[in-house]
Amino acid sequence: MPIPEEVTGEEIDKDVRQELQSLPKTLAEDVARNLVMVARLLDEDPEGAYGYSKVALRLASRVAAVREAAGFAAYATEKYSEALAEFRAARRMTGSAELWPVMADCERGLGRPEKALDMAGAPEVQKLDKAGQVEMRLVAAGARRDMGQLDAAIVTLQSPELASQSAQPWTARLRYAYADALLAAGREDEAREWFAKAVESDRDGSTDASDRLAVLDGVDFVDALDEQADLDEQADDEPDEPEEPGKPEERAVTEERDERAERDEERDRETGRDGERD
Repeated sequence: MPIPEEVTGEEIDKDVRQELQSLPKTLAEDVARNLVMVARLLDEDPEGAYGYSKVALRLASRVAAVREAAGFAAYATEKYSEALAEFRAARRMTGSAELWPVMADCERGLGRPEKALDMAGAPEVQKLDKAGQVEMRLVAAGARRDMGQLDAAIVTLQSPELASQSAQPWTARLRYAYADALLAAGREDEAREWFAKAVESDRDGSTDASDRLAVLDGVDFVDALDEQADLDEQADDEPDEPEEPGKPEERAVTEERDERAERDEERDRETGRDGERD
């Protein structure tokens, strides 16, 4: 797959670059450039990211960072079985529990929420940092909802992190998940309160909490493009108006020009007849 010339491979994280040092220099550069493309496209073009991840995987399947990138690309394209296999491979290589929550979410994607809940109670969770533990809580709550256990999902999300007034990277997503669970359980007033709190902490727009809040407040959104399309369609449906014959002054100028042309033609004809008599 083509890679833009400006992508050098130097853009990758230094820890990943260090992992690639085990490869020949040229090969390491090729792998690094493909990993950069995976990172760039993962959110906006998951299929494109997946394609680059397969190239990197073919070049360096024994590098943990490559297996992890391939896992996230497969995860983004909902290839959960493939993603889980890659995450497991990366975990075996590093011994880290960092990927445990996303592995559990792959189990959800495969229709095995019970397995995800088992993983939420495993010793590996204790090895996670705070962000990882919050992520694991979100996955567990999702698994409860998959099983139709809405009240249990709500209880799962009730935690010190949820009640904390400080804004952390995970705060908006945690509050959003809690609000969404409350709404699913029919607790609309509480849901509105927590969607509002999610909006307060969502500084980078990682959720659509503001839209959800607006819907609860009865605000109707009108897409400007859709509105213009409707106006254009209405204009197309209207019968064409007959063309106006022109403004009075324009008609007068035209008539005068035509009369002058007729006089010139008459004069030419008279001149021609006089020439013939001579």
